[in-house]
Amino acid sequence: MNKPLKQHLIDPEICIRCYTCEMTCPIQAITHDDMNVVVDADKCNFCMDCIPVCPTGSIDEWRVVETPYSLDEQFEWTELPEQAEISGGDDSTEALDEAMAALLAEAHAGAGGKSVAPASASKPSINLHTIGKPVTARVQGNYRLTAEGSDSDVRHIILDMAGAPFPVLEGQSIGIIPPGTDAEGKPHLPRLYSVSSPRDGERPGYANVSLTVKREPHGVGSNYVCDLSKGDEVQVTGPFGATFLLPDDPAARLLMICTGTGSAPFRAFTMRRQRMSAGAAGDMVLFFGARTPDSLPYFGPLKKVPDSLLKKHFAFSRVEGEEKQYVQDRMRAHEDEVAELLADPNTHIYVCGLRGMEAGVDEALANIAESIGLPWVTTRDAMRAEGRYHVETY
Repeated sequence: MNKPLKQHLIDPEICIRCYTCEMTCPIQAITHDDMNVVVDADKCNFCMDCIPVCPTGSIDEWRVVETPYSLDEQFEWTELPEQAEISGGDDSTEALDEAMAALLAEAHAGAGGKSVAPASASKPSINLHTIGKPVTARVQGNYRLTAEGSDSDVRHIILDMAGAPFPVLEGQSIGIIPPGTDAEGKPHLPRLYSVSSPRDGERPGYANVSLTVKREPHGVGSNYVCDLSKGDEVQVTGPFGATFLLPDDPAARLLMICTGTGSAPFRAFTMRRQRMSAGAAGDMVLFFGARTPDSLPYFGPLKKVPDSLLKKHFAFSRVEGEEKQYVQDRMRAHEDEVAELLADPNTHIYVCGLRGMEAGVDEALANIAESIGLPWVTTRDAMRAEGRYHVETY
């Protein structure tokens, strides 16, 4: 019998088709078709460069196999296969155990580790509209969220799905395909944006979704989206994401930490809670960081949301004459509030925004948890396994 082999795979249910892993892989071992992003077992050398760049942890999947799954097999998957038994008796079982031990020793958590959806979350629809068969949506509105003259141009985009089936949950993302081709003459890949509206639409009962998009100086996708006008048609893929979801348990408490456009899913969370229970649901606490108040999306509307529904803590890092503050600094300033949430088994933690925030937030959570006798790594990993800890950074 051939010695069992380890194979690197991607979870098609959790993958949000951002293609970051494919663009990062130094040996072009990752590829995609209209449906899935997959790893070529003939090329993969387990360099692990793709692991930390994945925002969802879907890249951190492995199986021990006698014969590697082919690309064609992986392209057909809607979910990962279970670990198959290795034939050949006790020797093969021992070889499997050794291979799995080696695999686990090499694999690491990546950006927040592999998440699990909250147990009470609704079942999401995944990848209904692909690159090959996108849905045509029409722009209903394009509104600037940040002040004119600020250093950040952030837009609120509303898309009408024109009657196409597009069930989307709070915390999911959609892809928008920019027109034209890249420097190599290939069609542009979809750019992923978190949905900032609740499941019943930006306007209740209408088939529309909203996005929160920041213009990047050289961003192909962001400039295209930010320049859209009312009535324009766009090609949309998705929805994507099966773990960064809102619990449907009204007693669930939410600790939400974000920067910039990472606020998009939390706007959706807040609107869903507001519509469903008029503030009677579990606590919602938001730590929101930006350079200045003028560059913080939804700053005005957020201030109008009552504290009985959403407790808000803003951190600004570039206000003239004031000391720089980041979200982790505000968390430490409200240590007792955060500690009480960490100690409650009904609390769900969500972190969303730029990847640079992740280390500081994790350190602050560790300091606060350990101040009340909770070992942070153990606590965090247990919360993740229970579907109560989620990180999506980019």
